[in-house]
Amino acid sequence: MGFTIGRETRSGSRRRGRMSDCTTVAEYTGLWGWTVVPGARAGSGTAGPGARACSCGDTACRAPGAHPLDFAPEVPAGASLDDVTKTWSEFPGAAVLLPVGRTFDVIEVAEAAGRRALVRLERMGLPVGPVAATPDGRAHFFVAPGAAAELPRLLYRMGWDDADLDLRGLGPGDHITAPPSDLAGLGPVRWLRPPALDTALAPPQARLLVGTLAYVAHRSPA
Repeated sequence: MGFTIGRETRSGSRRRGRMSDCTTVAEYTGLWGWTVVPGARAGSGTAGPGARACSCGDTACRAPGAHPLDFAPEVPAGASLDDVTKTWSEFPGAAVLLPVGRTFDVIEVAEAAGRRALVRLERMGLPVGPVAATPDGRAHFFVAPGAAAELPRLLYRMGWDDADLDLRGLGPGDHITAPPSDLAGLGPVRWLRPPALDTALAPPQARLLVGTLAYVAHRSPA
């Protein structure tokens, strides 16, 4: 099944855009060892009052431009540029999504709190994996798999279980939009701390970060 978004007027621009997408995906699969999923994009039109159209074609889509395409196959970790190009050519314009719960889980906080926590963590010399920022003001800290399920217990052990924290874990079944793809028509996702060879496949254990993230989230204004 083909997949297109919007209207492009220059074939050269289309080819350059597709090759750029393929190069990005191949970096994620080949260099960082992550599986990638083609995702929907928010369209320029609307599906109804106050709603954005989604490229998935569902006029009642609950997450326009922010979910995997049901009909698109995954691009597995280790896929080469040729492999990526074969798959991505069927879904030109697709967003780059990463499935959570395999090589990493994610701890999500407000971006402002995440930036402050990142500075503190680096000053303390604690291991930090990739960190992404979304256009709707969230920060995604990549941590070892299992963190989402473990988070309530960690917060309890650290005395944060009864605090009203803007902090949550993402795990199996969740997907995040990866830089530089657009999220829900709001703008591109970007790296606050890009992936590196030593942390892409071995992100830090959540217990090393949660205390600082909870402390900063608690002190941050709502």
